[in-house]
Amino acid sequence: MADVSDPKIDEAYLDVRSDKTETNWLLSDYESDRSDKLTLTATGSGGLEELREHLDESKASFAYARVQYANDKESKREKFIFIVWIGPNCKVMRKAKISVHAADVKQVLRVYSLEVPAREKDDLKEEPIIVRLRKAGGASYDGV
Repeated sequence: MADVSDPKIDEAYLDVRSDKTETNWLLSDYESDRSDKLTLTATGSGGLEELREHLDESKASFAYARVQYANDKESKREKFIFIVWIGPNCKVMRKAKISVHAADVKQVLRVYSLEVPAREKDDLKEEPIIVRLRKAGGASYDGV
């Protein structure tokens, strides 16, 4: 089991979900290579592009982000995504535990429209994610 008891993770989650703050992502990493305790690593307001800069290619991490997009000229939508990052240089034992730990993390980062498994930083480019959110979101008036 992953230890997701760090209250800073829950605080950051509420901050990302809040309409009253600019924060639109959070990143949580393991305390150490041998630990199953997750801690809040970073938060930011620069979207997925900024989040990608904080990902370590030797780690497995969990992230949560708010993605804003326009469905047409008249409307804007905000959706939340849950990201499971497994860097290309992540250790094998950490990779093996990540799917089990994801269930524990989802108890804290619980409301999202889309889960995004990411193995490379390019997996978190905004446009393909927005296309997936539109498809998952139902009504689309622009043929996507």
